[in-house]
Amino acid sequence: MEDKTNIIQIQRYHSPCGDLMLGSVEDKLCLCDWAAESHRDIVDRRLRKLLKAGYEESTSDVIQEAIRQLDEYFNGKRTVFEVPLLFVGTEFQKSVWRKLLEIPYGSTVSYGELAGQLNVPKAVRAVAAANGANAISIFAPCHRVIGSNQALVGYAGGLSAKKRLLDLELNGKPLL
Repeated sequence: MEDKTNIIQIQRYHSPCGDLMLGSVEDKLCLCDWAAESHRDIVDRRLRKLLKAGYEESTSDVIQEAIRQLDEYFNGKRTVFEVPLLFVGTEFQKSVWRKLLEIPYGSTVSYGELAGQLNVPKAVRAVAAANGANAISIFAPCHRVIGSNQALVGYAGGLSAKKRLLDLELNGKPLL
């Protein structure tokens, strides 16, 4: 039997780029993942295991604040998020996700540049894998990481969602 000592409150959010699952535990956002995305099972298993938690469909103050800030973001009125985040993963993954928070709105970096900023320039694939395992999409802006040739590559929400998010940020095209 699985040891569940915590509850992750989850709620669906209908974004203009596709549905997102938002989740919070202990007054922190731990999940903002694409609902239809194929690696959801992996993310869910990692969160449940490391947090010793089960999901409960309900809301929380943190989720409501995340929704408010997402609405502002998609309307082109928010460039920085101020929701407390809880990263759940290995220390290396968490270091990559924290580095994502430093990529400014309207900017992009390549996986190689991100690896260099983390002082692991030869670990581009490991950085890309950690980026792909990010469970707090948009808030930890993995969509701002692109290929070395400036191509849009690898995004859990799909490349069309990544393009729309970058269009919003780079060209000021509100999505709501």
